[in-house]
Amino acid sequence: MNTTPTLRIAIIGAGPGGLTCARILQRHGITTTVHDRDTGPAARDQGGTLDLHADNGQLALREAGLLDEFFRLARPEGQEMRQLDPAGTMLFHVPEPDERYKPEIDRGLLLNSLQPGTVRWGHALRAVSGPAEGHRQLHFTDGTTVEADLVIGADGAWSKVRRAVSPATPRYTGVSFLEAWFHDVETRHPGIAELVGQGGAAAADGERGLFAQRNGGDHIRVYLIQRVPADWITAGGLTADGIRALLLERYRDWSPRLRRLISDNDGAYVDRPIFALPVPHVWEHNPTVTLLGDAAHLMPPLGVGVNLAMLDASELALALAHHDTVGEAIHAYEKTMLPRSTEMARLLDGAAEGLLSTELPDFATAADH
Repeated sequence: MNTTPTLRIAIIGAGPGGLTCARILQRHGITTTVHDRDTGPAARDQGGTLDLHADNGQLALREAGLLDEFFRLARPEGQEMRQLDPAGTMLFHVPEPDERYKPEIDRGLLLNSLQPGTVRWGHALRAVSGPAEGHRQLHFTDGTTVEADLVIGADGAWSKVRRAVSPATPRYTGVSFLEAWFHDVETRHPGIAELVGQGGAAAADGERGLFAQRNGGDHIRVYLIQRVPADWITAGGLTADGIRALLLERYRDWSPRLRRLISDNDGAYVDRPIFALPVPHVWEHNPTVTLLGDAAHLMPPLGVGVNLAMLDASELALALAHHDTVGEAIHAYEKTMLPRSTEMARLLDGAAEGLLSTELPDFATAADH
């Protein structure tokens, strides 16, 4: 791209997609700034391990110059998968690794690869204004305003950038995750560590389910999966103890070993109802704003979220590097990204119900949620 020293590219969101885009842009000599609402990289839990597929997430890491480092740090044992029935009996076991090898790594590789000062923490976006053909203004909740020539929305399900190009809002799928954490599992929760193994374990009975995922640092993350109203916790006025009691009643016919994944967690539960954007989600070309990842194509967490976001980010950054103008680059990027995401979204439309199936779903990136 024929850049000038004053070209201002603002990426909103320091998730895997936003960071991948920034990293590849910097590798091509293009300056960018990432704005994120969190006060710092450790301000909140960033989700589970990244399970990167060879045909998208790993391709993006190659363009970012980080694939070798990824394989050096990755945990191939994270690919172990166990399918259990509600009685705790093993139904299916995929040892690590196999021909479907998709190595896992905890987040941080991308962030640490960026030039110092790339990410501006504590910048929660309120709105984007300005003409489509001119400079855009980013209005942050702290009252500050930043001007940009290109705004890249990598700000997830409830994207503020999306509003500049699309009126679409996510819809509740009817299925919800409730997240629970277990720390120092080998010492404090050895039975749970043995049950989950070195990768993940899933169980479901058609009405309710769970997925447990081994993370780095001797942690296990559990998602309890239910068909409930989106506001079931607030509408019921439930405390952590009330949630636990209700869950134990709902899972009363499950084995005591599996019920410990409900009752023995460390700390509070985290409510994560599953939303998805309408299908198809498209918008008219805009030369100053575009979207990637969940901001562009929020889908149920069935194995594609982080990988598609990183592929989007790679293709957008490369388009910006190789086209003469920003407008041409965005047009080329969206010409590929929108049909691809529409095809995938149609495949997954209504698929959140599959998370409750007694058949083994692809839980590989439940952490994408």
